[in-house]
Amino acid sequence: MEIRVLKYFLAVIQNQNISKAANALHLTQPTLSRQLQELECELGHKLFVRGKHGITLTQEGLLLKKRAEEIVEMVEKTQSEFRVNKNTFSGDIYIGGGESKSVKYIAEVIKEVQIEYPLIKFHIYSGNGEDVAEKLDKGLLDFGILIQPIDLSKYNSITLPSKDQWGLILRKDDKLSKKKFITVDDLNNVPLIASRQLSKKYISKSDFTDWFRGNIDNLNIVATYNLLYNASVMVENYIGCAIGLDKLINNENLCFRPFYPKLESQLDFVWKKNQVLSPVCNLFLEKLIHKI
Repeated sequence: MEIRVLKYFLAVIQNQNISKAANALHLTQPTLSRQLQELECELGHKLFVRGKHGITLTQEGLLLKKRAEEIVEMVEKTQSEFRVNKNTFSGDIYIGGGESKSVKYIAEVIKEVQIEYPLIKFHIYSGNGEDVAEKLDKGLLDFGILIQPIDLSKYNSITLPSKDQWGLILRKDDKLSKKKFITVDDLNNVPLIASRQLSKKYISKSDFTDWFRGNIDNLNIVATYNLLYNASVMVENYIGCAIGLDKLINNENLCFRPFYPKLESQLDFVWKKNQVLSPVCNLFLEKLIHKI
């Protein structure tokens, strides 16, 4: 299986049409069709079905799409690490993280590096801890910014200085908005929108689970999210109240009420143990350690 052919396959998906993909790739349609047929023969599965309105991926095609994206991304990341101008300090740094005001520390170091080394490029991926950890483990990210609580046993880590406060994001016309604080008893039977990390599958015993008195499984979680902005849209449309961090949502129809007793989380800047970092990644890490 060649990287070139995987890129052809992804181009067909992007264009939703073999003829359009062939034009974009500067290939003839018969050449591209033959490459795709050979790929299907190699894998022993049909990857897509042609229709009047474009192509439809089979289950095997959907699986290959996910794998092909990861493979191509990894190849391009590896190439960028070796594509260094001997006369200048340049390269790419890939950072993934959740939404938090504490990310400002990372942003300050990024700015400092860019002023000194303008040819260093940063690529930021937003997602929850589960998403970021998966990409870290696959080598698609150099660093991750993970909101506690999370298992850090596989990573080296630096804890960022400030803490974020947890609470409830709700409509201003919600009866709970009249309360100054939200207690665990206030959450009984309230439809909640929660991060997927709140699931027992992804979280270990911690101050976070202790606040819920070990009763997370009994919460009325009607939806989950990995980016809080999307959750805020659901709150605005009466789907439920969102469990989230303060100072991330600015919406005139919504408000934030902190949990009581106070529940706070810190962020950890992490990278895989025994990972060989590129020179630009080492530079960034040194500057972050110095700042912290």
